[in-house]
Amino acid sequence: MKKFIRIMFTIIVFLLIAILFKIIYNNTLFRKTSFAEIETLIAKQEKIDKNLTMPDVGAENAKIILNPYGNSPLTALMLFKTDEEVSPIITIKGKDELTTYVYQYPESKEHYISIYGLYAGSENEVVLKINDKDYDYLIKTEELPKEIALPTRVEAKKEALEDDLYFFTAASTGYPTAYDVNGDVRWYLKQRAPWRISRLKNGNLLLGTERLINDPYYVTGLYEVDLMGKIHTEFSLEGGYHHDYFELDNGNLIVASDDFSKLSNTVEDIIVELDRKTGEVIKTWDLKKILPMTDAKSETWSEYDWFHNNSVWYDEKTNSLTLSGRHQDAVINIDYDSAKLNWIIGDPTNWSEKMQKYFFKPEEGLEWQWSQHAAMITPDDQVFILDNGNNKSKIKEEYVPAEQSYTRGVIYDINTDDMTIKQVWQYGKERGSDFYSPYISDVDYLGKNHYLVHSGGIVKVDGKPSNRPAGFNKDAVKNSITVELLNDEVIFEIDIPTNYYRVEKMKLYKEDETRSFAKAKRLGSVGSTEVDDITYRGLISFRKTEKLNEKYDLKITNEIDRLVVSAKFKTSEKVRVLLSKNFKVNIYDVVVSKRPYTALCVDIYTEEEKANGIPIVKYINKEDLKGKYLVFLEIDGKIYRTDKYLKID
Repeated sequence: MKKFIRIMFTIIVFLLIAILFKIIYNNTLFRKTSFAEIETLIAKQEKIDKNLTMPDVGAENAKIILNPYGNSPLTALMLFKTDEEVSPIITIKGKDELTTYVYQYPESKEHYISIYGLYAGSENEVVLKINDKDYDYLIKTEELPKEIALPTRVEAKKEALEDDLYFFTAASTGYPTAYDVNGDVRWYLKQRAPWRISRLKNGNLLLGTERLINDPYYVTGLYEVDLMGKIHTEFSLEGGYHHDYFELDNGNLIVASDDFSKLSNTVEDIIVELDRKTGEVIKTWDLKKILPMTDAKSETWSEYDWFHNNSVWYDEKTNSLTLSGRHQDAVINIDYDSAKLNWIIGDPTNWSEKMQKYFFKPEEGLEWQWSQHAAMITPDDQVFILDNGNNKSKIKEEYVPAEQSYTRGVIYDINTDDMTIKQVWQYGKERGSDFYSPYISDVDYLGKNHYLVHSGGIVKVDGKPSNRPAGFNKDAVKNSITVELLNDEVIFEIDIPTNYYRVEKMKLYKEDETRSFAKAKRLGSVGSTEVDDITYRGLISFRKTEKLNEKYDLKITNEIDRLVVSAKFKTSEKVRVLLSKNFKVNIYDVVVSKRPYTALCVDIYTEEEKANGIPIVKYINKEDLKGKYLVFLEIDGKIYRTDKYLKID
């Protein structure tokens, strides 16, 4: 009996201590400040939509809201009512017929008219026609931001062109921008949106989010947006998104992604299929299981970025995926269902013996592609590739210098029965090194004998072509040359003094232009962040910690699905982020390095960086976390407090 009483007494004392600790812990928490959650773009636009009420006015007094969502400055929304159902026609006046945009809306009594294609820094003339009556409006816009480059040369054979625009996405910094056939900017999106931009079957655009998931350019996923900048769906992926995607007939998305888990330690070798309705990943292809990682290394090959997949294409006829591996100079085709390798286009030199059966035998006159981008299958079952043209050899001693290189669009005709390949078309070789782009760039199939060839990463240093992207030399002079060809005749060409990743030719208005005010959907997940270590220690161990020195320039941002910790550290410092809850501490290691996940995989430091540190970002996803966490930083074994806590519901 006495033993039972002692046991019960011990349990009660333990519970009282735990309760007391909990009270002290919570009181300590509540004396601190929580990290305020930043407002998402979707949350901001929901507030805007609530205020976009239909005014009780007719067309003569229509309400016009310039740039209603704050990120598409050359658009406006017109609102008005009519007593009867009418079908309004909106006209945005341009400089000529091909730059004047006209769209007729379906019949209605309440009218939400999207106005696209305004000129920047101008009073734009817009005409609304209802039945036989015209209503004239002037809409004044702001000047273009300095981030947008203006063309230095435009040549257009307008008799062969229509009123399409050319939508460009930036190589690194800058905004998605659309130019008309005169070279005037008629649309841009004032937010970071990397990689490809194209129109989905429903008429909306699909582009990368502005949120990085890993340096230097991997983002959390994709936005489905309209031209007014309203987000309709945000797709988040655990491995993020880079370079390219493909929309299947069922609406699902094939996406170039990554595996950032500890077990992987490589990048740009994962492809996923995203369920369009749920945002869930329903299929994954891991290229490490398909190809030998160390075969046929190009100049930019590394253990981290051994393949560097930069394009995704699905072919329904063969139920296959075509992918572009820049760092092996290889375009590959795999079976959609089995992931079995079907074929490889490229020079077979330095590929292992077991891989030789997958290569085609070239017919006379064929040139292989090098460091290519944007591989696709045409409706004629041919393979269309942007051949960047780097080095033009697998043998280092035979590399061709930049001054003798050229970039081209090339079409190959392949025969998978006898494994032969024939070059049937090319454009760019004849333009020499002035058309040479050592990175990025694009081709597009517009119709029979109708193509776009985009040399988007032209770089010159001291007047000479360079083999290195512009970011590696502060004195680099950048250019993009985009050429449209019809029956081998150049019908449009534009030079823009910057580097653009890809280009898409599209109409301004989609076929069924309607305005939806439905709440945007957030689908998928960025996943959970792996915990590097877990310890159990009391609150007392943190009570005497110092506050972090301002020299580290620490910033902590609380996003809807993750915590973003950024600061400056020296490469010699061992850094960890600590999240403390009750007795348990989650520990997350911070890699202090210039991320080696780049196209050229370098980790070179300036003297200033060695002395003062380099900017580092650590993302800690909230999935699998719940409650209140005190946030600390540990540097070389010493713990520093932030005096703030993170609350996760």
